[in-house]
Amino acid sequence: MQTREEIFATLRGALVELFELDAERVTLDANLYEDLEIDSIDAVDLIDHIKRQTGKKIAAEEFKAVRTVGDVVEAVLQVVNAPAQA
Repeated sequence: MQTREEIFATLRGALVELFELDAERVTLDANLYEDLEIDSIDAVDLIDHIKRQTGKKIAAEEFKAVRTVGDVVEAVLQVVNAPAQA
């Protein structure tokens, strides 16, 4: 997963699969909590799914600032493109 489009496509698939959402509801502007009805436990599941897909973990503190699907895409983009730490 490298580009925003690839990350969004993977994230949309994950949201549809994990939370049985209609793909049409999953847009970059969709609010995770209000539009998609994702709760805090679901958010933990989503973070875990992202970690399995990317091999990299998004810190829970970083995820607290996330509100929309687009925010998640940006957070994943930063994590996957971050330089490896020694």
